[in-house]
Amino acid sequence: MRVPKSVKLVEVGPRDGLQNEAANLSTAIKVELIDRLSETGLLVIEAGAFVSPKWVPQMADTADVLSRIRRAPGVSYPVLVPNLKGFEAARAAGATEIAIFTAASETFAQKNINCSIEESLERFAPVCNAAFAHHIEVRGYISCVLGCPYEGEVPPSRVADVAARLFALGAHEISLGDTIGVGTPGKTQIMLDAVAERVPRETLAVHFHDTYGQALANILAALERGIAVVDSSVAGLGGCPYAPGAAGNVASEDVLYMLNGMGIETGVDIALLAKTGRFIADALHREPGSKANIALARRAAVST
Repeated sequence: MRVPKSVKLVEVGPRDGLQNEAANLSTAIKVELIDRLSETGLLVIEAGAFVSPKWVPQMADTADVLSRIRRAPGVSYPVLVPNLKGFEAARAAGATEIAIFTAASETFAQKNINCSIEESLERFAPVCNAAFAHHIEVRGYISCVLGCPYEGEVPPSRVADVAARLFALGAHEISLGDTIGVGTPGKTQIMLDAVAERVPRETLAVHFHDTYGQALANILAALERGIAVVDSSVAGLGGCPYAPGAAGNVASEDVLYMLNGMGIETGVDIALLAKTGRFIADALHREPGSKANIALARRAAVST
């Protein structure tokens, strides 16, 4: 199977990236981050989450963020919702796309969303129905598709079962998440093959964390299986509060550098993306968690 000629990058930094940051960033910084990302050529930027501020305080101002960002033409700004109450808050804030989330691990589901996988899917059925009634698109996330911090390896057949259920609910895209970053290319392809037997390949996305340094290799393995949607986080922001030891999401700059080198079209400007990564890293008082970003900055410093 040939790798895709073009890939859609889904930028998850403003939500999945920032939700686990200890520093409580201001709304103004979050708005500027999203506005800067909107100028890079990205078509999808996850803007926040309507979840309990008690559990994820960094997302408490999502409604304010949505009201203040400059929405670029053709760019989608999905937000995460855990239930019907979250959906109604998202709709009131002007969201045009939402994301729902479950897991391929029962234990992780209980730790993360306080219910079983089956219960989570039942909970999201009315959310999807309400979204479609208001012409709001739904994206689905599945956590722990290649391993769980509590259960270890996760059978590909279970991932396929959950993906099929999300697809049946009407999710237009299903993001398969290696939440703790334990996947390897071979296991990635086995998992994708199992899921693609139950769900159309063109609806699948991949979402890798880089705990063991395998994220780019796993993305390449996914491309070789025809996957054309990749989640990534500017400056490598992120982690997971319910996955002890998990490293950040794969850095958007690193993914884009690899895709550019392969001649795969994304429409994203790597120079602008790197500047945005530097901006949010400075706001967090640290270096970007992106090797490409650091290398580009060093090369620019030498050339000047």
